[in-house]
Amino acid sequence: MKARLAGGPAHAARVTAPSPRRAARLPRTILGVDPSLRGTGYGIIRTGKAQPDTLAQGTIVCPKEWERSRCLAKISQTLRDLLLEHAPEVCVVEGLFFAQNLKTAIIMGEARGAALAAVAGSGIEIYEIATRKVKLAIVGYGAAQKVAVAKMVQRLLGLAELPAPDAADALALALTLAQEQSRFSLGAPKRI
Repeated sequence: MKARLAGGPAHAARVTAPSPRRAARLPRTILGVDPSLRGTGYGIIRTGKAQPDTLAQGTIVCPKEWERSRCLAKISQTLRDLLLEHAPEVCVVEGLFFAQNLKTAIIMGEARGAALAAVAGSGIEIYEIATRKVKLAIVGYGAAQKVAVAKMVQRLLGLAELPAPDAADALALALTLAQEQSRFSLGAPKRI
């Protein structure tokens, strides 16, 4: 009050942090990874526009004749190359699932580990999102078929052709993370 009477400013200047909605509009490059020993899907999108841009997408294919160690090395090296080429700021991987077959679970864990080690080496943040949550966010139904996910990803990204199933899953992961981080959410993705 005394400052006002002495001719000082009527009120203190307020400094506000950018709102989460405004921050979400900033361009961001997101790498999605759907790990599997014989077919690891990847997709890289760039947000910041009404429709995200697809920078890269595909499947890291390993023939059945290859030893597991060779497949794991290829997964790791391909992801490192993608990280260098596109410099994503964040990565999202498919959440863990509960396999009935122990051998399958171990092999899937190895592929996931190779992918996570490659990405973690770059120093970017890594999140995981459950498959059901991705399907719910993209298709609107948590038990949607792979084809439905691929068609919706194609539509959301304006792709000329339907992406391969593993690449579509990876792109769906990236789209879901972009959606989750652009709004307030009580069930935010888990950082790993």
